[in-house]
Amino acid sequence: MYKTLSPWAIGVAAPDLDSAIAAAKQGGFQGVEVNGAEVLGLVDQLGGDAVRAKFADAGIRPASFGLPIDWRTADAESLAKLGRIARACSEIGCTRTCTFIMPCSDELDLEANRKVHVAGLSPLASVLAEHGCSLGFEFIGPKTFRDSRRYPFIYQMGPMMEMAREIGPNTGLLLDAWHWYTSGGTVAEIEALSAADVVYVHVNDAPEGIDRDAQIDNVRRLPASTGVIDGAGFMRALQRIGYEGPVTPEPFSKELTELPSDADRLRVVGESMDRLFGYLDPAAR
Repeated sequence: MYKTLSPWAIGVAAPDLDSAIAAAKQGGFQGVEVNGAEVLGLVDQLGGDAVRAKFADAGIRPASFGLPIDWRTADAESLAKLGRIARACSEIGCTRTCTFIMPCSDELDLEANRKVHVAGLSPLASVLAEHGCSLGFEFIGPKTFRDSRRYPFIYQMGPMMEMAREIGPNTGLLLDAWHWYTSGGTVAEIEALSAADVVYVHVNDAPEGIDRDAQIDNVRRLPASTGVIDGAGFMRALQRIGYEGPVTPEPFSKELTELPSDADRLRVVGESMDRLFGYLDPAAR
């Protein structure tokens, strides 16, 4: 596993690839999320070797690219765009992308919604597979979120993994510690996965003194800061199944927004990631 920076997730300004790489290096991260459309433009302009060199020179890995199209409205043109971006990202060694799945709907019951998701996401998975890329699905756990609409949908790891297998062999989970905790997930459930089932990982912690079912999705804490989420169990379970991919902080913390500079945000988040990775078994690293 390696520490990965998503600049937007911690409020760090990184308007282009060079600044994102520099921010990751400054914060002590080993990887960084990239803008797939920007990578495509750079690969077309400079060539794959030159873009790969940007990462190699900084000692930073390209961890993932944002899914560049909306699967709900995907057509031949947008799928072709996805293919071009996936090709360019794959050329620089970036083969992971993800999307979140809403845990509720006002229009569709569970079975109807599942059919819509499988039909809509399968073509994207197929295009990504052509370029050796995987697609991770993030289940959304908080009860306060999933109760906000009429019909419930998938909000737990097991059912999401079942749908992923139906969508395509190159799909799996974006496993977020927050959603794992708020959905009632267990360490044993993670240990039942294979490393290939986990495409990407988000980490964070939860506020103290709030019942699990009362947690609000965008009110979180820095990884390994409160101990409400079992960060040690989470990380060691991933280690035991052999997951070796990116681990990205997504704290949505007011504490970060109140810090005076990006340098302070990178330092504070970097320190929290050091604490989290300190939970890993040294003998198994």
